[in-house]
Amino acid sequence: MSDGDSTLSQAADAVEDASNHKVLDVLARAGFAVMALLHVIVGAIAIAIGFGHQGDAEPTGAIARLADNPFGTVVMWGCVVACLALALWQASDATLRARSLPRKERLAKLVSSGFLAIAYGSVGLSFAGFAVGQPSDSGDNTRDFSSGVMAHPAGPWVLVALGLTILGIGIYFIVKGLRRGFKEELFHFDGTRRGRLIDSLGVTGHVAKGIALVLTGLLFVIAAARHRPDESTGLDGSLKALQDHPFGPTLLVAIGAGFIAYGIFAMIRARFGRM
Repeated sequence: MSDGDSTLSQAADAVEDASNHKVLDVLARAGFAVMALLHVIVGAIAIAIGFGHQGDAEPTGAIARLADNPFGTVVMWGCVVACLALALWQASDATLRARSLPRKERLAKLVSSGFLAIAYGSVGLSFAGFAVGQPSDSGDNTRDFSSGVMAHPAGPWVLVALGLTILGIGIYFIVKGLRRGFKEELFHFDGTRRGRLIDSLGVTGHVAKGIALVLTGLLFVIAAARHRPDESTGLDGSLKALQDHPFGPTLLVAIGAGFIAYGIFAMIRARFGRM
Protein backbone atom coordinates (compact mmCIF):
# COMPACT_ATOMS: atom_id res chain seq x y z
CA MET A 1 0.00 0.00 0.00
CA SER A 2 1.38 3.42 -0.99
CA ASP A 3 1.70 6.32 1.43
CA GLY A 4 -1.21 8.04 -0.34
CA ASP A 5 -3.45 4.99 0.03
CA SER A 6 -2.43 4.63 3.66
CA THR A 7 -3.29 8.28 4.36
CA LEU A 8 -6.70 7.93 2.68
CA SER A 9 -7.39 4.76 4.65
CA GLN A 10 -6.48 6.45 7.91
CA ALA A 11 -8.66 9.44 7.04
CA ALA A 12 -11.58 7.11 6.24
CA ASP A 13 -11.05 5.32 9.57
CA ALA A 14 -11.09 8.65 11.40
CA VAL A 15 -14.31 9.75 9.69
CA GLU A 16 -15.90 6.35 10.42
CA ASP A 17 -14.94 6.66 14.09
CA ALA A 18 -16.58 10.09 14.14
CA SER A 19 -19.73 8.67 12.51
CA ASN A 20 -19.89 6.05 15.28
CA HIS A 21 -19.76 8.70 18.00
CA LYS A 22 -22.40 8.45 20.72
CA VAL A 23 -23.77 11.91 19.91
CA LEU A 24 -24.51 11.00 16.28
CA ASP A 25 -25.98 7.69 17.44
CA VAL A 26 -28.42 9.50 19.77
CA LEU A 27 -29.35 12.09 17.13
CA ALA A 28 -29.85 9.39 14.47
CA ARG A 29 -32.18 7.50 16.82
CA ALA A 30 -34.06 10.77 17.30
CA GLY A 31 -34.29 10.96 13.50
CA PHE A 32 -35.85 7.49 13.41
CA ALA A 33 -38.34 8.67 16.04
CA VAL A 34 -39.24 11.73 13.92
CA MET A 35 -39.81 9.54 10.85
CA ALA A 36 -41.93 7.21 13.00
CA LEU A 37 -44.10 10.12 14.12
CA LEU A 38 -44.54 11.31 10.52
CA HIS A 39 -45.79 7.84 9.51
CA VAL A 40 -48.31 7.84 12.37
CA ILE A 41 -49.62 11.28 11.37
CA VAL A 42 -49.82 10.35 7.66
CA GLY A 43 -51.69 7.19 8.65
CA ALA A 44 -54.16 9.18 10.74
CA ILE A 45 -54.72 11.62 7.86
CA ALA A 46 -55.30 8.71 5.44
CA ILE A 47 -57.93 7.26 7.80
CA ALA A 48 -59.60 10.68 8.04
CA ILE A 49 -59.70 10.92 4.24
CA GLY A 50 -61.25 7.46 4.14
CA PHE A 51 -64.08 8.82 6.29
CA GLY A 52 -64.56 11.80 3.98
CA HIS A 53 -62.50 14.44 5.77
CA GLN A 54 -59.90 16.73 4.19
CA GLY A 55 -56.14 16.42 4.60
CA ASP A 56 -52.80 15.95 2.87
CA ALA A 57 -51.61 12.38 3.41
CA GLU A 58 -47.95 13.10 2.68
CA PRO A 59 -44.80 14.09 4.63
CA THR A 60 -45.33 17.86 4.29
CA GLY A 61 -48.94 17.46 5.41
CA ALA A 62 -47.70 15.67 8.52
CA ILE A 63 -44.98 18.30 9.08
CA ALA A 64 -47.63 21.04 8.87
CA ARG A 65 -49.55 19.32 11.68
CA LEU A 66 -46.39 19.22 13.83
CA ALA A 67 -45.65 22.88 13.09
CA ASP A 68 -49.12 23.97 14.21
CA ASN A 69 -48.36 24.59 17.87
CA PRO A 70 -46.88 27.43 20.00
CA PHE A 71 -43.43 25.80 19.94
CA GLY A 72 -43.62 24.94 16.23
CA THR A 73 -40.38 26.66 15.20
CA VAL A 74 -38.36 25.00 17.96
CA VAL A 75 -39.87 21.61 17.08
CA MET A 76 -39.08 22.16 13.39
CA TRP A 77 -35.40 22.97 14.03
CA GLY A 78 -35.09 19.99 16.36
CA CYS A 79 -36.50 17.75 13.62
CA VAL A 80 -34.09 19.31 11.10
CA VAL A 81 -31.11 18.33 13.25
CA ALA A 82 -32.47 14.83 13.92
CA CYS A 83 -33.28 14.08 10.25
CA LEU A 84 -29.97 15.43 8.92
CA ALA A 85 -28.10 13.42 11.57
CA LEU A 86 -30.00 10.31 10.44
CA ALA A 87 -29.15 11.12 6.80
CA LEU A 88 -25.46 11.46 7.76
CA TRP A 89 -25.58 8.16 9.65
CA GLN A 90 -27.15 6.41 6.63
CA ALA A 91 -24.54 7.94 4.30
CA SER A 92 -21.80 6.59 6.55
CA ASP A 93 -23.52 3.20 6.60
CA ALA A 94 -23.63 3.24 2.78
CA THR A 95 -19.93 4.03 2.40
CA LEU A 96 -17.54 3.91 5.35
CA ARG A 97 -19.05 1.10 7.40
CA ALA A 98 -19.58 -1.01 4.26
CA ARG A 99 -15.89 -0.98 3.25
CA SER A 100 -15.16 -4.43 4.67
CA LEU A 101 -18.17 -6.13 3.06
CA PRO A 102 -17.91 -8.31 -0.08
CA ARG A 103 -18.34 -6.33 -3.31
CA LYS A 104 -21.92 -7.46 -3.98
CA GLU A 105 -23.09 -6.66 -0.44
CA ARG A 106 -21.18 -3.38 -0.52
CA LEU A 107 -23.01 -2.33 -3.69
CA ALA A 108 -26.39 -3.33 -2.22
CA LYS A 109 -25.63 -1.32 0.92
CA LEU A 110 -24.58 1.68 -1.19
CA VAL A 111 -27.90 1.63 -3.05
CA SER A 112 -30.21 0.95 -0.07
CA SER A 113 -28.58 3.14 2.58
CA GLY A 114 -27.67 5.79 0.00
CA PHE A 115 -31.31 6.07 -1.05
CA LEU A 116 -32.37 6.39 2.60
CA ALA A 117 -29.73 9.07 3.21
CA ILE A 118 -31.21 11.14 0.37
CA ALA A 119 -34.78 10.52 1.55
CA TYR A 120 -34.07 11.48 5.18
CA GLY A 121 -32.05 14.50 4.06
CA SER A 122 -34.93 15.73 1.91
CA VAL A 123 -37.34 15.39 4.85
CA GLY A 124 -34.88 17.39 6.95
CA LEU A 125 -34.88 20.14 4.31
CA SER A 126 -38.69 20.12 4.34
CA PHE A 127 -38.61 20.70 8.10
CA ALA A 128 -36.13 23.55 7.50
CA GLY A 129 -38.54 25.15 5.03
CA PHE A 130 -41.28 25.17 7.66
CA ALA A 131 -38.83 26.46 10.28
CA VAL A 132 -37.94 29.55 8.20
CA GLY A 133 -41.53 30.20 7.18
CA GLN A 134 -41.31 28.82 3.65
CA PRO A 135 -43.33 25.59 3.76
CA SER A 136 -43.49 23.36 0.71
CA ASP A 137 -46.06 20.91 -0.57
CA SER A 138 -44.91 17.40 -1.51
CA GLY A 139 -47.70 16.94 -4.04
CA ASP A 140 -46.96 20.25 -5.79
CA ASN A 141 -43.23 19.53 -5.79
CA THR A 142 -43.81 16.10 -7.34
CA ARG A 143 -46.17 17.59 -9.95
CA ASP A 144 -43.66 20.34 -10.85
CA PHE A 145 -40.85 17.80 -11.07
CA SER A 146 -42.89 15.56 -13.36
CA SER A 147 -43.81 18.53 -15.58
CA GLY A 148 -40.15 19.51 -15.87
CA VAL A 149 -39.13 15.98 -16.79
CA MET A 150 -41.92 15.63 -19.34
CA ALA A 151 -40.71 18.78 -21.11
CA HIS A 152 -37.70 16.83 -22.43
CA PRO A 153 -37.92 14.33 -25.33
CA ALA A 154 -36.90 11.41 -23.14
CA GLY A 155 -39.08 12.66 -20.27
CA PRO A 156 -41.83 10.02 -20.47
CA TRP A 157 -39.27 7.23 -20.34
CA VAL A 158 -37.51 8.83 -17.39
CA LEU A 159 -40.85 9.14 -15.58
CA VAL A 160 -41.69 5.51 -16.35
CA ALA A 161 -38.27 4.44 -15.02
CA LEU A 162 -38.83 6.47 -11.85
CA GLY A 163 -42.31 5.00 -11.42
CA LEU A 164 -41.03 1.46 -11.86
CA THR A 165 -38.24 2.16 -9.36
CA ILE A 166 -40.75 3.37 -6.75
CA LEU A 167 -42.98 0.40 -7.56
CA GLY A 168 -39.99 -1.92 -7.06
CA ILE A 169 -39.23 -0.32 -3.70
CA GLY A 170 -42.86 -0.89 -2.74
CA ILE A 171 -42.62 -4.57 -3.67
CA TYR A 172 -39.39 -4.76 -1.66
CA PHE A 173 -41.22 -3.43 1.41
CA ILE A 174 -44.05 -5.93 0.95
CA VAL A 175 -41.64 -8.86 0.59
CA LYS A 176 -39.53 -7.60 3.51
CA GLY A 177 -42.64 -7.46 5.67
CA LEU A 178 -43.95 -10.88 4.70
CA ARG A 179 -40.52 -12.48 5.15
CA ARG A 180 -39.91 -10.55 8.38
CA GLY A 181 -36.64 -9.20 7.02
CA PHE A 182 -36.95 -6.26 9.40
CA LYS A 183 -36.03 -8.50 12.35
CA GLU A 184 -32.32 -8.16 11.57
CA GLU A 185 -32.61 -4.42 12.29
CA LEU A 186 -33.73 -5.04 15.88
CA PHE A 187 -32.47 -6.70 18.99
CA HIS A 188 -34.59 -9.84 19.09
CA PHE A 189 -37.45 -10.49 21.47
CA ASP A 190 -38.25 -13.93 20.08
CA GLY A 191 -40.57 -16.09 22.14
CA THR A 192 -42.00 -13.17 24.12
CA ARG A 193 -45.32 -11.35 23.93
CA ARG A 194 -43.40 -8.18 23.02
CA GLY A 195 -41.67 -10.05 20.20
CA ARG A 196 -44.97 -11.26 18.73
CA LEU A 197 -46.39 -7.73 18.91
CA ILE A 198 -43.32 -6.27 17.19
CA ASP A 199 -43.59 -8.96 14.50
CA SER A 200 -47.23 -8.07 13.86
CA LEU A 201 -46.47 -4.35 13.68
CA GLY A 202 -43.51 -4.94 11.38
CA VAL A 203 -45.42 -7.16 8.95
CA THR A 204 -48.52 -4.95 8.84
CA GLY A 205 -46.55 -1.71 8.59
CA HIS A 206 -44.12 -2.83 5.88
CA VAL A 207 -46.89 -4.33 3.73
CA ALA A 208 -49.07 -1.20 4.04
CA LYS A 209 -46.20 1.12 3.19
CA GLY A 210 -45.26 -1.14 0.29
CA ILE A 211 -48.80 -0.99 -1.11
CA ALA A 212 -48.79 2.83 -0.87
CA LEU A 213 -45.44 2.99 -2.71
CA VAL A 214 -46.71 0.62 -5.41
CA LEU A 215 -49.71 2.93 -5.94
CA THR A 216 -47.40 5.96 -6.09
CA GLY A 217 -45.16 4.27 -8.65
CA LEU A 218 -48.17 3.33 -10.77
CA LEU A 219 -49.29 6.98 -10.80
CA PHE A 220 -45.92 8.00 -12.25
CA VAL A 221 -46.18 5.33 -14.96
CA ILE A 222 -49.79 6.26 -15.79
CA ALA A 223 -48.92 9.98 -15.90
CA ALA A 224 -46.10 9.25 -18.36
CA ALA A 225 -48.29 7.00 -20.53
CA ARG A 226 -51.02 9.64 -20.74
CA HIS A 227 -48.53 12.53 -21.02
CA ARG A 228 -50.33 14.08 -18.05
CA PRO A 229 -47.67 15.05 -15.47
CA ASP A 230 -50.37 16.75 -13.39
CA GLU A 231 -51.62 13.27 -12.49
CA SER A 232 -48.32 12.46 -10.79
CA THR A 233 -48.93 13.79 -7.29
CA GLY A 234 -46.95 11.51 -5.01
CA LEU A 235 -48.24 9.66 -1.98
CA ASP A 236 -51.16 11.99 -1.27
CA GLY A 237 -52.46 11.73 -4.84
CA SER A 238 -52.08 7.95 -4.95
CA LEU A 239 -54.11 7.54 -1.76
CA LYS A 240 -56.81 10.03 -2.73
CA ALA A 241 -57.15 8.26 -6.08
CA LEU A 242 -58.60 5.35 -4.12
CA GLN A 243 -61.61 7.47 -3.17
CA ASP A 244 -63.12 6.92 -6.63
CA HIS A 245 -63.22 3.14 -6.23
CA PRO A 246 -66.02 1.16 -4.55
CA PHE A 247 -63.78 -0.19 -1.79
CA GLY A 248 -61.54 2.91 -1.75
CA PRO A 249 -62.52 4.26 1.68
CA THR A 250 -62.02 0.83 3.23
CA LEU A 251 -58.60 0.54 1.60
CA LEU A 252 -57.68 4.03 2.79
CA VAL A 253 -58.55 3.14 6.37
CA ALA A 254 -56.61 -0.14 6.10
CA ILE A 255 -53.53 1.55 4.60
CA GLY A 256 -53.76 4.34 7.16
CA ALA A 257 -53.87 1.80 9.99
CA GLY A 258 -50.89 0.07 8.39
CA PHE A 259 -48.94 3.34 8.32
CA ILE A 260 -49.68 3.82 12.01
CA ALA A 261 -48.45 0.28 12.67
CA TYR A 262 -45.28 1.05 10.69
CA GLY A 263 -44.83 4.25 12.70
CA ILE A 264 -45.10 2.38 15.99
CA PHE A 265 -42.66 -0.23 14.68
CA ALA A 266 -40.26 2.55 13.61
CA MET A 267 -40.50 4.06 17.10
CA ILE A 268 -39.46 0.68 18.51
CA ARG A 269 -36.68 0.65 15.90
CA ALA A 270 -35.54 4.06 17.19
CA ARG A 271 -35.22 2.69 20.73
CA PHE A 272 -34.09 -0.92 20.21
CA GLY A 273 -32.67 -0.91 16.69
CA ARG A 274 -29.13 -1.97 15.83
CA MET A 275 -26.93 0.99 14.96
